[in-house]
Amino acid sequence: MGTAYLDRLNDRQRAAATFGVAPGQVAPPLLVIAGAGSGKTATLANRVAHLLVNGADPRRILLMTFSRRAAGDLSRRVERLVAAATGREALAGALEWTGTFHAIGARLLRDHAPAIGLDPEFTIHDREDSADLMNLVRHELGLSKSESRFPAKGTCLAIYSRCVNAGDPIAEVLRGHFPWCAAWEAELKRLFAAYVAAKQAQNVLDYDDLLLAWAQVMEDADFAAHLGAQWDHVLIDEYQDTNRLQARILMALKPDGRGLTVVGDDAQSIYGFRAAEVRNILDFPAAFAPRAEVVTLDRNYRSTQPILAAANAVIGQAPERFTKDLWSDRASARKPRLVTIATEADQARYVVDRVLENREGGQRLMDQAVLFRTASHSGQLEVELTRRNVPFVKFGGLKFLDSAHVKDVMALLRFAQNPRDRVAGFRALQLVEGVGPVAARRVIEAMAAGPVPLAALRELPAPPRSTGWAALVAVLTGDPAWPGAMARARDWYDAQMDRLHDEPEFRRADLLQLEQIAGGYPTLEGFLTELTLDPPDATSGQAGVPLKDDDYLILSTIHSAKGQEWRSVFVLNAVDGCIPSDLGTGASAEIEEERRLLYVAMTRARDALTLGVPLKFYVTQQTRRGDRHLYASRTRFIPKSMLDLFEPEYWQPAPHPGAAAAPAPPKIDVAARMRGMWA
Repeated sequence: MGTAYLDRLNDRQRAAATFGVAPGQVAPPLLVIAGAGSGKTATLANRVAHLLVNGADPRRILLMTFSRRAAGDLSRRVERLVAAATGREALAGALEWTGTFHAIGARLLRDHAPAIGLDPEFTIHDREDSADLMNLVRHELGLSKSESRFPAKGTCLAIYSRCVNAGDPIAEVLRGHFPWCAAWEAELKRLFAAYVAAKQAQNVLDYDDLLLAWAQVMEDADFAAHLGAQWDHVLIDEYQDTNRLQARILMALKPDGRGLTVVGDDAQSIYGFRAAEVRNILDFPAAFAPRAEVVTLDRNYRSTQPILAAANAVIGQAPERFTKDLWSDRASARKPRLVTIATEADQARYVVDRVLENREGGQRLMDQAVLFRTASHSGQLEVELTRRNVPFVKFGGLKFLDSAHVKDVMALLRFAQNPRDRVAGFRALQLVEGVGPVAARRVIEAMAAGPVPLAALRELPAPPRSTGWAALVAVLTGDPAWPGAMARARDWYDAQMDRLHDEPEFRRADLLQLEQIAGGYPTLEGFLTELTLDPPDATSGQAGVPLKDDDYLILSTIHSAKGQEWRSVFVLNAVDGCIPSDLGTGASAEIEEERRLLYVAMTRARDALTLGVPLKFYVTQQTRRGDRHLYASRTRFIPKSMLDLFEPEYWQPAPHPGAAAAPAPPKIDVAARMRGMWA
């Protein structure tokens, strides 16, 4: 069978796609270091296709990515490649084991639940629901009434999550990441034990449990061997973003590395705050004997060579990395701009001026992006864009499932599926007019006392002063057939919308979208699992998406911009204190992640890159010193020795045309006027 489908690959990509692939064989371990814009997805898709063309069983391939969308796109690309090579469409849907780490984990835990001590009907809490349950347990233990302020629910969950995903003891996590909570170590241990007990009593798993439980069962050698034998080939995308739990799982699946391929870029490891561990990819080759093969993709198909030269110089300062210098045949005389500006407000005016100039030159707003280290850094820019009537969308903010109306409907569905889920029940019951926290708690306790909770709910009298109780009970206890249950839940909630929310029409549009998404799943269980693990990015009315404009500027945190690209990119606040963040300079590992953040931001640009260097920041609410100005210096990641790689610009706003000096104000005795009011 021919290999014409590989002809579009360059030599390095082809080497990665074909390494060790032969009929009836399982390849040695392979690490593909895929630089930014180097065609990583095409290479991975061609490797999977090449395996299939050479006789691999699609049911015995495990392909894990970091988003459901990426998994779907990759599967479709593989199907097209195989169809072109074989002339058959039979592969469609045959890649059964494709998805995110968490989604695959959830599926395996359900499939093996009876053998590993789980109830297969478990539901999955998202982060907010997990924090609510943590808070409930915290209150029941009396920790919310401590004389000294105990950490809030979100902080408690963050500490717990860090311990689980990083595999570090709580004392080490507190010392390194939450030092202000160190005095509460014993109480936090007690809280976390009670939190785990509460989850098990309510038959729920949180996001971290999907990896933790999977990793724990893989500690049994027989179970690990059984599961590892299920797949001949295991391929992992974005390996630099894995945490220690995920690395443990992977090494237990394929301890000798046979059939294992991981793809990633250590220079783009920027999720340390989620416990991602860059050492996973740095140490991968030496984890096997003989060492894993390493293929480096360094040809960039995105950016011009001057942009790449500057980005290479930034990341080249990293003390430990896989050596690679991105290169491109896209020559350009235009270097990245390094613009020195007096203040943040002037930076905002500069960026909007350049964005509008680009637009007048034929570049759509959507082809341009403004990136920043932290969501709060775009405040001045948002004000200026609004003042000048430039539509924009901001990413890195509200997620679809974080909006109250979507969470309400999801709580209804989760409580109907698992009436032991106290967090879902507490939220769902209070949607009824006249039902408050006390009444909701009494109903949940009464349901828990009965052998069949939903049957007990039908028999309970309506809470005093409630209106429309019977309608809610009908939704929760009605025909569970799917997706009809979704339609009933939405219809009931729609009747409550005007009472519960302002701007209900925007929210109704979101719930229609939610119902359309639900229609794509064969079961309620699958819908709840997938949407919790990989929700849509943002709501239509809540995320700043222009409803009347078909062109708008992109504002994004650097973390949210990873994997994206634009013709023109503006990076705000390329100064010490912002990049690197003043909160990210406590250890060398943190500083190196900040360096990688700047590298990721720079490599999003195709044709033009501008870095802003404001010299003065106005800081408010300084408790001891009042409002004040802070002075900044260019980021340490661009030292003087690199300046030849940039085009320097010093910008100051022009005075408003025709502006005249304002006349002196008249003198008025306000004190006398105030006294005169009461004369």
